[in-house]
Amino acid sequence: MSPKNSPKEPIFNRISVLRAEHGLSRAQLAAKVEINPQTIGALERGDHYPSLDLAFRICEVFDLPVEAVFSRTEFTPMSSALYRKEG
Repeated sequence: MSPKNSPKEPIFNRISVLRAEHGLSRAQLAAKVEINPQTIGALERGDHYPSLDLAFRICEVFDLPVEAVFSRTEFTPMSSALYRKEG
């Protein structure tokens, strides 16, 4: 779904971070979920939102629940969680 036809709230994702962690290129992830590699790039940039079916297929590749990959609120950087200073 393109953003102009999308819900009013954006959908954020961690696809690029997860791809890097798993050593997958855009083309490799695209092949696993049976879509075009350019679509992976559009998802990562937020230019395109996935269908529910595509979201589930992406989550299956990473063996994660949907809420770990997609969110209505922006994800905080992993470094802020790892290196948070307790006051």
